[in-house]
Amino acid sequence: MATLIQSYEQQYAVLTAEITSKIGRLKVGNEDIREQLSKEIQANFEEANDLLEQLELESRGAAGAGAGGRTAAFRAELLRVREEFRKVLSNSAAYNIDEDMSYEDWGPSSPRQQLLDNSERLERTGRSLTDGYRVLLETERVGAEVLRDLSGQRETVQRARGRLRETDEQLSRSARLMNSMVVRGLQARLALALVFVALGLLATAALYYSVT
Repeated sequence: MATLIQSYEQQYAVLTAEITSKIGRLKVGNEDIREQLSKEIQANFEEANDLLEQLELESRGAAGAGAGGRTAAFRAELLRVREEFRKVLSNSAAYNIDEDMSYEDWGPSSPRQQLLDNSERLERTGRSLTDGYRVLLETERVGAEVLRDLSGQRETVQRARGRLRETDEQLSRSARLMNSMVVRGLQARLALALVFVALGLLATAALYYSVT
């Protein structure tokens, strides 16, 4: 489950970075490009919302409150980006600048500053992706160690099972030997009883002949 949540988080980070990049292009694009970008951004918002819903479902079954807290933060970030998109749409006319205008002439609140902000967001997203990839590698390493441990335990169980079979065979042989010894003892007792009976009969016969 943790790996699936990390995958959703990485997909969300990539999608958010894509939306942010398109919003930056929306601010400086012409009318045709803004119309196309607006449609793409709206579709991306729907995809991001669906992704967050999947993430929330998975987070509910995850242990601890960390996953739920991250999901809430992602939801707040998505709302902030959506609000920024709405502001850009409402102020789109203010961003029809001359293509020959120098970038040095843009003020702090100009599209240049917005692009710088978007670059910072992209860098943060990249760091988040790097951290997520590091966590994924660590999870893969732990999984490999668990598989090795399970393999070793399986070999131990197989050896124990083999020794158990050998012990069972030895017990079966011992039981057969004991049964044979018991039968032989009974046979010896029966033979001895027959001898005593024969001797008694002989003694009785000798006594009878000696008297008569």
